[in-house]
Amino acid sequence: MAWQNRVLRVDLGSGTCTQEPLRADWAQAYLGQRGLGSKYFAEEVDPRVDPLSPDNKLIIATGPLTGTSASTGGRSSAITKGALTGAIAASNTGGLFGAELKLAGYDLLILEGRASSPLYLWIRDDVVELRPADHWWGRSVWETEPGLRAELGEPQAKIASIGRAGEVGVKFACIVNDMDRAFGRSGVGAVMGSKNLKAIAVRGSRGVEVENPPAFRQAVSETLAVLQPNPVRQRFTSRGTHNMMDVTNRFGSLPTRNCRDVQFEGVESINADATRVRRQSDGKPSLQGNKACFACTIACGRVATLDPASAYANGSDPQGGDRARYKLPSGGLEYENAYAFGPMCGIDDLDTLNYANFLCNEHGMDPISMGVSVAAAMDLFEEGAIGLEQTGGLDLRFGNAEALARAVELTAFGEGFGVDIGLGATRLCAKYGRPELAMAVKGQEFPGYDPRAMKGMALAYATSNRGGCHMRARPVVSDLGGVTTEGKVELVKTTQDFVAAFDSAGLCIFSSGMFPPEHFAAMIDAACAGDWTLERLYETGERIWNLERQFNNAAGFTRVDDCLPERVVNEPARGGAGTGEVADIDAMLIEYYELRGWDAQGVPRSETLQRLGL
Repeated sequence: MAWQNRVLRVDLGSGTCTQEPLRADWAQAYLGQRGLGSKYFAEEVDPRVDPLSPDNKLIIATGPLTGTSASTGGRSSAITKGALTGAIAASNTGGLFGAELKLAGYDLLILEGRASSPLYLWIRDDVVELRPADHWWGRSVWETEPGLRAELGEPQAKIASIGRAGEVGVKFACIVNDMDRAFGRSGVGAVMGSKNLKAIAVRGSRGVEVENPPAFRQAVSETLAVLQPNPVRQRFTSRGTHNMMDVTNRFGSLPTRNCRDVQFEGVESINADATRVRRQSDGKPSLQGNKACFACTIACGRVATLDPASAYANGSDPQGGDRARYKLPSGGLEYENAYAFGPMCGIDDLDTLNYANFLCNEHGMDPISMGVSVAAAMDLFEEGAIGLEQTGGLDLRFGNAEALARAVELTAFGEGFGVDIGLGATRLCAKYGRPELAMAVKGQEFPGYDPRAMKGMALAYATSNRGGCHMRARPVVSDLGGVTTEGKVELVKTTQDFVAAFDSAGLCIFSSGMFPPEHFAAMIDAACAGDWTLERLYETGERIWNLERQFNNAAGFTRVDDCLPERVVNEPARGGAGTGEVADIDAMLIEYYELRGWDAQGVPRSETLQRLGL
């Protein structure tokens, strides 16, 4: 129960769409979504495969609580070998798409092979077909999504598509659903583009049955009773994640100018309060309101507009299009996109940040990787490693808002210096002989937490199976309580395991800190067949973590890759609580490996694998 017990397998090369039963034994061991999708992926794909080869697969996976009444039960994951990283990728999205796939009757969608010409996939419960998408190729997400609904005559269809970036192979291209939600990280959109798959459209009319409906209703109700009055939930609803910018800036962990600094003097122009300031042109603020994903009672999503008098919203864009579309509301600034386009690039112009983010929504790019890659290019420019000749005349100095906007435009369309930026920070900096300027781990640009003051996050970044990531462990609250390594190894390991299980359920990780974990176990136990205790869920998360590690080791990753950029290791922080600190994880890493049951090279020991059934 809670699983639909069906997998949809689509071979894009042969054009076949087949249904098969879900492996129930794997569901019991890996739960769903991230865990179950990764198990299928690891069993079917050679870890050494080229991410853009037809032999790579892309799996869209839902969790057992996806599509249910559990608060935030609308998540799904895209599992593949990441185009950006070459590591296993499990990119998580909200919105409405994942729930619709589950309601159509599928736990997993497995996409394999490569089509000879552009296609899109149409799923209407049991009716599944591949259709030509030549007329959508080259079009943006904002054109494709409403256009496909009109073509299908299904105004309630949910769409996940790639924009131009996924078509031209931007390494950090994402898959966008519901116009501004995304399978955002690790380059999953580039993998989808390499398969000549433009979009997935789905309409479902099935329900989701749970194992024990009365117990499930009670567990959901008791969870909501704790979640709703929680002040963290209230803050997320009113201020979103953007509120974190003031917190990290005060603490001294806001990455600024490609991590040259840890505090940004322009924060007040681009923080959450700034989005509420009324503009002179129309008397309205940038922030228009908030919105929720499927079954979400938090609604942290931001909705924003550009200043209608801004140059970004008037005249013609570089492709000859009418900029009037940028006057319409779209997904607004949250912490990570605001950090990446703002402090990381030294830019304090709110409209530029919104415009850059709109471009990422429109053309399908991860704003974290986009902003950090531009910041790396700015550092290369200021260091003299590149000049106007390489950038095509772009003056890529820190703080140049116009240059940032143009760089994002060029990257989206794979033009000019945008081709280099689209490689991602690691490849970009290696190309121009300065690899140390890439603020990335395992090839993935890290988010808005400088690891010098935040010791737990430093270890979390280094050991993340999908590269630099703040969503694979939850040491943030502890880190902000003081600059120390004490207790951080166990915290990182324990929360990595918990997050792996939570991700695999189909819930949003933001909610996990708003109610006790026992409530999570109660919902899973009531929804799913089998005896699901909290201890079992932690073990499930540990199993998933070790499965991902095994895949990466087989793909060629070693202990050497569990590292941080030279800048944060060698250059002490110049402000805040961590003044004089560097991100030294050597001792923590030794302790972490031992706690994980891995050998000194970071390889799981045989007894660990045996205990976890791997």
